[in-house]
Amino acid sequence: MLPVARNTPQTESTPTDADGPAFEQALAEVETIIQRIEEGRLGLEEQIAEYERGVRLLRRCRDVLTKAEQRVQEIDAELGRLDDVKRGE
Repeated sequence: MLPVARNTPQTESTPTDADGPAFEQALAEVETIIQRIEEGRLGLEEQIAEYERGVRLLRRCRDVLTKAEQRVQEIDAELGRLDDVKRGE
């Protein structure tokens, strides 16, 4: 496995944790990774490690968004049932 870039500390809130980082934190980290790679100051191995971390973070973001979308759909369905009850249906 490739080493993680020196300037990207691994903390207890990595995307491999059960909960993972907050959506906003993960997105900010992805933006930082993109910037670091685009600067061209990293070696190839560091770029690959950063890319891999970025992919994990983006998966985390996608998972968070999917769960949020499902929750909104549940809330909408619940509100629809409440409206039906209020109208006597």
